[in-house]
Amino acid sequence: MASAEWSESPRTGETRSCRVWNIVTRIRQGQITGRGMNRGTQIPEALLNERDKKAKWYGIPVLLQKLYESSDPNSDLLQTHVFLKEISSLLSKEAMTFVTEDRKTAQESTFPNTYTFDLFGGVHLLVEILMRPTLTTQKNKPMSDDLIKDCLSILYNCCLCTEGVTKSLAARSDFVLFLFTLMTNKKTFLQTATLIEDILGVKKEMIQLDDIPNLASLVQSFDQQQLANFCRILSVTISELDVGNDDKHTLLAKNAQQKKNSSPSQAEINQATVLNIPGFIERLCKLATRKVSENTRSSNFLQELEDWYTWLDNALVLDALMQMASVEAEHSSTESSDESSLATTPQRHHLPQSMKIVHEIMYKVEVLYVLCVLLMGRQRTQVHKMLAEFKLIPGINYLFDKLIWRKPTTNHVLHGQNQNCDCSPEISMKIQFLRLLQSFSDHHENKYLLLNNQELNELSAISMMADIPEVEAVVNTDRSLVCEGKRGLLTRLLSVMKKEPADSSFRFWQARAVESFLRGVTSYADQVFLLRRGLLEHILFCIIDSECKSRDVLQSYFDLLGELMKFNLLAFKRFNKYVDTEEKFQIFLSQINSSLVDSNMIVRCIVLSLDRFESQTEDVKVVEVLSECRLLSYMARVENRLAFLFRLINIISVETLTQENVSCLNTSLVILMLARSKGKLPFYLNALREKEYAEKYPGCILNNFHNLLRFWQQHYLNKDKDRTSLENSACICFSYWKTTVSVLLSPDRTSPVAIASYIDEAYLDIDKDFMEE
Repeated sequence: MASAEWSESPRTGETRSCRVWNIVTRIRQGQITGRGMNRGTQIPEALLNERDKKAKWYGIPVLLQKLYESSDPNSDLLQTHVFLKEISSLLSKEAMTFVTEDRKTAQESTFPNTYTFDLFGGVHLLVEILMRPTLTTQKNKPMSDDLIKDCLSILYNCCLCTEGVTKSLAARSDFVLFLFTLMTNKKTFLQTATLIEDILGVKKEMIQLDDIPNLASLVQSFDQQQLANFCRILSVTISELDVGNDDKHTLLAKNAQQKKNSSPSQAEINQATVLNIPGFIERLCKLATRKVSENTRSSNFLQELEDWYTWLDNALVLDALMQMASVEAEHSSTESSDESSLATTPQRHHLPQSMKIVHEIMYKVEVLYVLCVLLMGRQRTQVHKMLAEFKLIPGINYLFDKLIWRKPTTNHVLHGQNQNCDCSPEISMKIQFLRLLQSFSDHHENKYLLLNNQELNELSAISMMADIPEVEAVVNTDRSLVCEGKRGLLTRLLSVMKKEPADSSFRFWQARAVESFLRGVTSYADQVFLLRRGLLEHILFCIIDSECKSRDVLQSYFDLLGELMKFNLLAFKRFNKYVDTEEKFQIFLSQINSSLVDSNMIVRCIVLSLDRFESQTEDVKVVEVLSECRLLSYMARVENRLAFLFRLINIISVETLTQENVSCLNTSLVILMLARSKGKLPFYLNALREKEYAEKYPGCILNNFHNLLRFWQQHYLNKDKDRTSLENSACICFSYWKTTVSVLLSPDRTSPVAIASYIDEAYLDIDKDFMEE
């Protein structure tokens, strides 16, 4: 063993014991002493040099050895930085390939240098170098900003190019929290933020913002640019991890999960943490409404915007380019102040201005997303109050024509509401703007801030003309917080909505935003305000004349139409005027019948409105509309209502109920509640029984409906928000919903209003245990 441990230097002939050239001996020695190799830098240099050319390592393992040996915290680290730059030059080309290549191609490529760097412990070594100052009480010479930046850049490149690196860094919670401390340094902020964002995107457990040292003072130290970029990180920490598939998760599974985890989620806790940071929401509002320089008058603005985005991965990359552009501009100005020489390079100075506009757009996308998430959270009331106070809506209204909807966008593919996508900044900006409007207006009296003073006066006048009480929320609206100018934000949205191309999926988001303004207790004044602006005719054109095929767009338009027409005699009159031929009416019915999951809200609207109008037959105008309107006449025929009821029950089951299709169950309940109020519930239940036998599936429909109602009880009886939504959607007290379900579920088989009475004993299956464990 002794002869194996000593070796002779091939250069000096001196005998030394500091290195063991035989790797097998080194491994055996480690087994005996218990101090084996634990990093790639411990592999003998001779072996590394021997294998380097054949393996095409390009000297990376040896450079890592030198990097390790030179990185002693007591040294000045100058030599460490030299080695690091040499390594960086070998890795940066691969990272640039990943960013600039088509993503699919890039992901299928291999990045040998980055792989070698990680294989020989480079990633862990850089983490160790960065964190060394925190692991000792000694006051060593601080690392230079440039050294820190290069370490972070290399780590980010490794995350891009080598599978598993990001996850391994995410598993180091101490390192993740340490990275936040580096954000206090403006010179290393961009590199730090970029790396944090990448790591948090794959971290299995959501980070607790409370664990970040001095979070409040950290955020307060950010300038506006840094705060906007910090929103990219926040978006990961305050959003529910599974929110992207919200509509796809069954209510059964979600209810079971909520029973297991009744306490607030980590995302909700993080939202509360953020809201407690002094001045945070106010600064976000200022960022969202900050005006953009309008010095650029390029006719190719949108094309430039798209071109830039083809290779700019995110706002952080753009920040770096902006810094470079600023340095370049300063440098060029010191070289020459000759105006003629500047005039000869218009492109050089024109592109940075376009970059500034893209920059601002991308910032606003991040800020609007964070505000939207907070608006949908548990602290919604608090957030609403602050957004109103800091005049977010008037500020966005000012930017609407100048930036948000500067020009129409075409050829956009629809993405889910919570889905991450690779849309251009301009498209992302529009989507986030519409999502914010939807969240802001939904079931909240602050929705009237979307109007200006003249439009609010118009609402009051509509109520007065109709001789109905003015909406209390309109009376209570603080006029100093509403939109300014000739048009409010809602009116501007309606204007672009009607101009949107037939194939544009922005119609989905626009309809959702306008529908949210109408949601809640039905307001005649709100409906007439929109009817006066041609909204009903626009919706019918899209459904009938353009023969829209998109299920998402159709659903949003049917939902909006249902809110717009509900109980409104004028709306049904205008509907009949537009749908003035049997051909148009049949197209409309065909669109409804093509997917009841998408169209059931308009079915609910017609049934409810018909019921109310039939109780007002002393009014000549009501009688006239009832006799002339094709839609009301169609629904007045009991066989058509039964056909809808049968299909609504048949297309869902407890196991397939989601947030998207549960409305089918509630619409079927509306039909039966109205039947019950007229003493016709036994007739409808018997009709369902006869339908079962006609279809040769006795018990199938009624057993399924019984199970659905059992689930309905468990789902709604303890959910105040959902109960309020049910009441508002039908103008029927929740107590009547509850008693109707109870009588239908009665076990008394002699009751004429109990479902069990209409199922033959042989086919009775109403005790199914459908609840998930």
